[in-house]
Amino acid sequence: MSDANHHHGHHEHKSHKKMYFIVFGALAVLTVLELLVPDMKWPYALHSSSLTALALIKAFLVAYFFMHLNEEQRWLKFIAIIPVAAVLYTAMVAVETLSR
Repeated sequence: MSDANHHHGHHEHKSHKKMYFIVFGALAVLTVLELLVPDMKWPYALHSSSLTALALIKAFLVAYFFMHLNEEQRWLKFIAIIPVAAVLYTAMVAVETLSR
């Protein structure tokens, strides 16, 4: 088999190492923020919404980069957004209920 036929249909492997380190750094910063939030003198609703938002951002980063959703077709990305939307809606209802 010639080299041309051997490589036909194959893509060059691109290293994602730099991106992984950047995302890992972002996850580490978000984790530190999650550890600091409980010590803040904020109302409960702000504590809970802040921690929920930080957790959602971390989940998005893991799914999008480490689970490679960024390389998937649009319909699969949409399916992945459904549980995130459900969690956001639940969190908003909880915060609204608690602030009454």
